[in-house]
Amino acid sequence: MDFTLNTYHSLLKALIKQGYKFQTFHKYIEKPNTKSIILRHDVDKLPENSLQFAKIQKELGIKGSYYFRVVPESFNTDIIKEIAEIEHEVGYHYETFDEAVKSFKFQKPNSKFQEKDVAEKAIVLFEKHLTDLRKYYPIKTICMHGSPLSKYDNKLLWKYYNYKDYDIIGEPYFDVDFSKVLYLTDTGRRWDGNSVSIRDRVQNSKFKVQSFRKTTDIISAAEKGELPDQIMFTFHPQRWTNSDYEWTKELVLQNAKNIIKFFLNRIR
Repeated sequence: MDFTLNTYHSLLKALIKQGYKFQTFHKYIEKPNTKSIILRHDVDKLPENSLQFAKIQKELGIKGSYYFRVVPESFNTDIIKEIAEIEHEVGYHYETFDEAVKSFKFQKPNSKFQEKDVAEKAIVLFEKHLTDLRKYYPIKTICMHGSPLSKYDNKLLWKYYNYKDYDIIGEPYFDVDFSKVLYLTDTGRRWDGNSVSIRDRVQNSKFKVQSFRKTTDIISAAEKGELPDQIMFTFHPQRWTNSDYEWTKELVLQNAKNIIKFFLNRIR
């Protein structure tokens, strides 16, 4: 079975055996290792699952980066503090442009609004949420939330503002050269999910990873020494569990979401 904690543990052990150094995104931005892996985790929901990931990494002596949304299904302060206490990085998974659009639509359902007006409202929300998160961790990196059902990309905020003005040193979609760093994401509950990914994509990638459908495919490539020296993984820990019930529920729900996202990609 794929997408279990046991499979995740096996993946990490295979990467460790190949001599990779694991860096938080913060440390990678400051000084990347020659042979480096960034473990990025988007805590969209079920933050308890992310804590399980963090504990597994702690046992193996490695560190990761955890990006929390400021919404009830993600923003669990006890878990944020516990993940920070075991020396992982905490970041902000921002979605304020989409939040601002929803606010405009709620206030004036049939009105038209300008992108710049949305950005002005979105940056106020960004500042507030960043301040809230920094009560628990000195946030230095951020990462956009895809908001797949929205037609607006949350990265639009940086068309009008600069996140570095907020003492942020990195955002993966802007600050990683993906012509040199292999990007692997479990979007769609698969590793070759471009057709069902709305925004979790990178530019300028030269790597061919179509064969990586399952986690075991990545493990096999690692064991054969076929992976490049620098890799960023994006995990959505709510998808990973050893519970048969939760595993099956996530499989059914994600397959339904994939159908919707496939058709959204066709019409956009």
